[in-house]
Amino acid sequence: MRLTVFWQRMAEHFGPGYAETFARDHVMSELGGRTVHEALEAGWGAKEVWQVVCSVMDVPRERR
Repeated sequence: MRLTVFWQRMAEHFGPGYAETFARDHVMSELGGRTVHEALEAGWGAKEVWQVVCSVMDVPRERR
């Protein structure tokens, strides 16, 4: 998954304003105690991070 697609999906699910806040501030144990931004910077793939976000935040199946 390309980062542009990842950020589009984040914006579609959370809204453009909150997607950035969530990615910057929400620490998830499933990402090794990292935020979305930290996980991406640490080398996690966008698809992997999106799958974690979907699981943790109960993103509907049709948006995954």
